[in-house]
Amino acid sequence: MAQTPAHVITVAQQKGGAGKTTLAANLAAAFAREGLRVALLDTDPQGSLGRWFLLRRDLPAGAGMEFATASAWGVAYECEKLRKTADIVIVDTPPKVDADLRPALREADLVLVPVTGSMVDLWAVDGLMDLISREGRRALIVLNRVRAGSRLTAEVAAAAEAAGGVAASRLAARQVYAEALGQGHAAAELPGPAKAEVAALAAEIRAVLAAAG
Repeated sequence: MAQTPAHVITVAQQKGGAGKTTLAANLAAAFAREGLRVALLDTDPQGSLGRWFLLRRDLPAGAGMEFATASAWGVAYECEKLRKTADIVIVDTPPKVDADLRPALREADLVLVPVTGSMVDLWAVDGLMDLISREGRRALIVLNRVRAGSRLTAEVAAAAEAAGGVAASRLAARQVYAEALGQGHAAAELPGPAKAEVAALAAEIRAVLAAAG
């Protein structure tokens, strides 16, 4: 029986510090916990996702993931290879919006755009959303590091909804996200509310991908 082609998820945001790598790593861990074969592709020269993967390699939870790096124009080649052995390929990208980002967008079945509970993050999304639209790809804004009950969070959520599709699931501002990544773990693997947040987001993303075929 032929393997079902892998879905490619590209995580993009032109503003630094929005939590791209945190989102990519936690979703990777959540999907792996569900028994999916996960591949990570780091195209960000900072290499944060790669450093996390190397920390994680020798941990019991580190099994079941592949990792590769690529320059912007090597994305298509690497995705072609990773699709052959993975169920989900997650691509982390540099914090910029230019021609170098296009290959990662073209490979994507879904583009995730993390936005913190800040209007500044949201203002940075306009150019990216336009580029995603021109590439004919679907985008989902993910509210990240938000504070429950905050008026600013509510305002950002409403504005994000107007800018494009927004995930119903959100990731709260929790120290465990940063602490876990620094140890090669993910909040998705630890007990507590963060685990449930990531699981809910992963389930929502899988539903979106399934609906898209």
